[in-house]
Amino acid sequence: MAYKITDACVNCGACEPECPVEAISEKNGARAIDAAKCIDCGSCASVCPTEAIVQG
Repeated sequence: MAYKITDACVNCGACEPECPVEAISEKNGARAIDAAKCIDCGSCASVCPTEAIVQG
């Protein structure tokens, strides 16, 4: 199941360069994960300072 970014996101951008399949982009002032591209690796969640990235 793909990861998703919750409302706790502060749009710091730490997650985007960590994604090996470039599934994260900025959308409406926050980051978003393209579920179709996400390979469920968790790299983004491990670097998120606000723990805004969750599995699901």
